[in-house]
Amino acid sequence: MKDQPSPLRETDDEARKLARVLLRSARYAAIAVLDPETGFPFASRVLLATDIDGAPVILVSRLSAHTKALTSDPRASLLTGEPGKGDPLAHGRLTTQCLATPIERGHVLYERIRTRFLDRHEKAKLYIDFPDFLFFRLEPEQASLNGGFGRAYLLEGRDLIIQSPANEEVAAKADETVQDLIGRHPDIAERLATRLRAPESGSWRICGIDPAGFDIVSGDFLLRYEFETLAVDSDHICSNISKIAYSIP
Repeated sequence: MKDQPSPLRETDDEARKLARVLLRSARYAAIAVLDPETGFPFASRVLLATDIDGAPVILVSRLSAHTKALTSDPRASLLTGEPGKGDPLAHGRLTTQCLATPIERGHVLYERIRTRFLDRHEKAKLYIDFPDFLFFRLEPEQASLNGGFGRAYLLEGRDLIIQSPANEEVAAKADETVQDLIGRHPDIAERLATRLRAPESGSWRICGIDPAGFDIVSGDFLLRYEFETLAVDSDHICSNISKIAYSIP
């Protein structure tokens, strides 16, 4: 009997970029954890943001079933990727297997993650500081990408993480960088939305920057743009964003 051909394609840069965008452009995700009492998989829905290196972050209540499960066993899977018109299976989706680390008040990453989460999810300010809520940072271990029929890939966790020495500097100056951009170019978010062919919506705003790209948001819409190469510092990010917004199509 002949060996069956593998359904997996060789993972290339195009697949890695698609996977990163599917993860970093998601406002929410399906999360699967292991029920500590029965061992059965338990699936739920969570709001999603990213840390400065692209690692996914969730905000959860200590009372929820998935929080109790993650406290008992840090293994979790996230499903991201939105179906469009026609067959839902024809659209890209990414399953990311992660290890969860709780980020509570007083943790060195807490304020940064809180700021980045609120930049993406403004309505979360209604409950983000409730004492029974905490963050989990989900460290990608490996991922399975399905880019549509016949486009299956396996990725390693590092394929989804921004490997840049500029991460900490960019994080420290993120708000200042965005405000500087807006001060010099008040219409920059709308220009970016136009250039990226964003859906018609209300006003757009920049809700996140990092060495690999930026995010813009308007209501329920979120768009992620990845730079061709990693930016080396905040000035480089400003330059990249300005060129995208104002260069001749």
